[in-house]
Formats: sequence, C-alpha cells, structure tokens
Amino acid sequence: MYKYHCLNPISQVGLDQLDENYVKTEDAAEADAILVRSAKMHDMEFGKNLKAIARAGAGVNNIPLDRCADEGIVVFNTPGANANGVKELAIAGMLLAARDIIGGINWVQEYEEDGDIAKITEKKKKAFAGTELQGKKLGVIGLGAIGVLVANAAVHLGMDVYGYDPYVSVDSAWRLSRNIHHAKTVDELYKECDYITVHVPALEDTKGMINKHAISLMKDGVVILNLARDVLVNQEDIVDALVSGKVRCYVTDFPTKEIVGVKGAIVIPHLGASTEESEDNCAQMAAAELRDFLENGNITHSVNYPDCNMGEKGEGERITILHRNIPNMLGQFTGLLADKNMNIALMTNKSRKEYAYTMIDVDTDVSAELEERLSSIDGVLKVRVIR
Repeated sequence: MYKYHCLNPISQVGLDQLDENYVKTEDAAEADAILVRSAKMHDMEFGKNLKAIARAGAGVNNIPLDRCADEGIVVFNTPGANANGVKELAIAGMLLAARDIIGGINWVQEYEEDGDIAKITEKKKKAFAGTELQGKKLGVIGLGAIGVLVANAAVHLGMDVYGYDPYVSVDSAWRLSRNIHHAKTVDELYKECDYITVHVPALEDTKGMINKHAISLMKDGVVILNLARDVLVNQEDIVDALVSGKVRCYVTDFPTKEIVGVKGAIVIPHLGASTEESEDNCAQMAAAELRDFLENGNITHSVNYPDCNMGEKGEGERITILHRNIPNMLGQFTGLLADKNMNIALMTNKSRKEYAYTMIDVDTDVSAELEERLSSIDGVLKVRVIR
C-alpha cells in the first residue's frame, strides 16, 4: 500500500488513476509520494518514506531539485500536458494586442446608459480598430511542447513565423511545421519580428533575457508575449520600453507590482495552464508517472534524475538504486550480488550529470542484509526493492 499527499488541489480525474493500492494521507511526513502544483516546497522537510514528487505542470522552480536528488527523491513534471491551454492563450494574447479589444469593450461599458450608443460607436470605433495578424512576423523563442504548438498555429493564421531554440529536441523538430524559419541566433529573431513570444524555462541563462539590450534590437512598436515565467523579462526594462513606445504592447500571464497598471501592458492572472482540460491532463500524467515509478521503478519525465525504463516488473524482485554518478558503482553492485550467488536477469543504468540510476531484476529474494549493504556503499543515495 502506497500513501500519497496532495499539497494543492489535484484534479480528481488524475487521482482516480491511483487504484486500491494507494491511499491519500493528510500527513506529508508519512507519504511515499507527493503531488503538487504551485505550493512552495523549498522550506519543507521531507519524510524518510518519500520516494517521489510529481509536479502537475511543467515548471519546477517551487521544488528544491538538488536537495531532492541528494535525498534520493525523484522529481517528475508533466511536459506538454498543459501545452494546448497555453498555446490558445498565446493566440488570444496576440489578438488582444493586435486589436484593442479590451479598450473597445471598456469604452462601450462607459456608455451603457446612453441610448445613442449605436450611433456613437460608428463614430468612435476607429480608435480601437488595430491591425491583423496575417502577414505579420512572429518570433517564437523556445520550441518545446508549447512553442511548437504556438508556432504551428501561427502559421495557420497566415503569420510568417521564425523559431529559435539551440536545444530543440528531435521530437519537437519532427512536429514543427516546415514553413517555419529557423533563426540561427536570437538576435536575428529580435530584429525581424513584429511579435515575439517566449516559451523557455527559467534557468540562470534565461532569466532577464528580455532586457534593455534585447529590446533595443527589436522593431519599434514590437509586441512581446511572456506566458512562461515572469523572471524571463526584466521588469524595469519592459516598463521603460512601454512608456517610451518602443514596445507597443506587453502581454504577460504574471502580474507583478512593476507592470500592473502600466499603459500598453495586458496582464493576465496566470491563466495559461488553468483550463479544466490542462489540469486534468497534468493530473493524469503525474499519477501515471508516480504509478510506474512506485510499482515498476521506471522513471519518465524526471527533472533531477535520468529517465530510465525497464518495462513492467516480472515475477522476480527488482532492485532500484539512486546514486551518484561516480566510477565503479556498477562493479560494487554486481559484486555484492555475486557474493550472494544471485543471478542478474536484467540490468540497466542511466546517468544524468552527477546523478545516476540503476535497475536490476533478480530471480531470488533480496534479503534485508543485502539491501543494507547496497545502501551502505559510498555514493548510494537510496535503495528500494520492488517485490
């Protein structure tokens, strides 16, 4: 029986995937797994039973990844599960910026008591007319699950799309429309595009990437969209650019004290991944990842350990070892099994930077003594035997 704890409300559609072998607990300290959305976990102390954390969403800046790795806790996210919701909001954001729809609606509300509103509208509507997206150049920075969907949708809207991502995956490349221009540098994209949308994670080299220098390379009257993370855009620099008119409109899903109320800023209350469908998809993926890890030891979409899959566990026992990526670890593991005259039916090992993961299927029972000896090897972080 596995115990799980939810730090945030998690869609019941996802929780329903956890069968009778799972029980929900209100005590995080006794949980085998934690499901989370936006709750901050950096100050949490983790219980000795905690094996995995699943983030129902893509960003994991609310989770202490390195500390989790050091404590042998695998952290999962759900890339792509909320991608369509964010894509649709990006398209909506471009339309709101192109046509002053919000300004027009607010203007009409001011005349709600005026019986002559239809006549007045015909005289005043030109102030909110705006422009069309068709034929405009869109730059998409980051061609992951969301960026690819935004780029492809923009092509269908008749936009001329430029994409930039030096680390684009093979899977994303296959899904990308052939009509998209591949920008060789981000500066090329800045200089060419009328609209620029950012879809990258918040890393040390991406924080503040939209700053005074980047904006200086852009066209006058550019529209910038940031539905990824607030820290990707320097707040002071974007405010200055809006006030000067260099940036015509800034669409963001992250309200900050600096940007709220600034003319030209369309500030959305973090709705990108908040659709019912996105929340259901994220919860379902998170639950599936936890089940496969707890029941089979397989790791899919981890952000602090390597992905590793050895299929469904058979009748024998499966030893899983989270450890540091240092020399002679496999030799020590197999040596201990040989000392016990145990046959290895199947084994795999994967590494990711300084961490690694080993899975071993054996035909005989794993004793508590062997489990303890494996755990005592220098560099081993956590040993689990799935029976």
